[in-house]
Amino acid sequence: MNIQIGEKIRELRKKQNISQDVLAQYLNVSFQAVSKWEQGQTMPDIELVPSIAAFFDVSTDELFDYNRLETEKKVEEICEKAFRVRTEFPEKAEAILREGLKQFPGNEILLNNLLYVIRTPERSQEVIRLCTALAQSAKQDDVRLDALRILAETHHEAGHQELVISTLEKIPEIYFTRLELKARLLEGKDSVDAARAQMVVSLEHLLSMLILSERRLRDENPHQAEGYHCIALEIAGAFKAHDPQIFDACFFSNDVKTLLKEA
Repeated sequence: MNIQIGEKIRELRKKQNISQDVLAQYLNVSFQAVSKWEQGQTMPDIELVPSIAAFFDVSTDELFDYNRLETEKKVEEICEKAFRVRTEFPEKAEAILREGLKQFPGNEILLNNLLYVIRTPERSQEVIRLCTALAQSAKQDDVRLDALRILAETHHEAGHQELVISTLEKIPEIYFTRLELKARLLEGKDSVDAARAQMVVSLEHLLSMLILSERRLRDENPHQAEGYHCIALEIAGAFKAHDPQIFDACFFSNDVKTLLKEA
């Protein structure tokens, strides 16, 4: 982590006339920890960096004095490299992202991608801490909402339904997407590209909901459950046969992957 981070924290804190104790209370650390950061003796944990940036109302790039456009380009390259291996080799993807975080500490895009390769339930507490930090401090809405989604899923996996409910309450209902609007309102290739990107998202969600409904209805209404199973197979098979690019671009859940072995 850049050694200048402590100096930047001190500069921002003094500029806004904030005491070390106030910052420490916000971050749930001791004021001695803040003092050590500012003196360059220790560094904040990576998970705290987004919260520090949010406290001072700056981006993590500003916190580290990075060039925004250059950073975005390099971060995108790191994420693409990790994405290519994260399904088959999650540990390798995590190593790529961790190395990226050494170069760009606290970058919310890298941290968001990291959530996809940290396995639960073995490391649930790590996921919860990271999701909580991003949900509270991410500047980008898609990162914040994705963190809330993963947080709710992790609480569900742990059997903490009361925390699932309180987390879900923070997620707004969305009735349209930017991709959907681009597909309808743009022209030519831009419209088609947006429509195909939305198809990837919609296919992932539709197959997941069909399989979820099949599983929930298996005992109560086996006939309807079997119907959902057949519909999911037909849809998956149609995309796999007629538009394999969209099919291959999807990031399917384990339940859907099991189904796809039949398709």
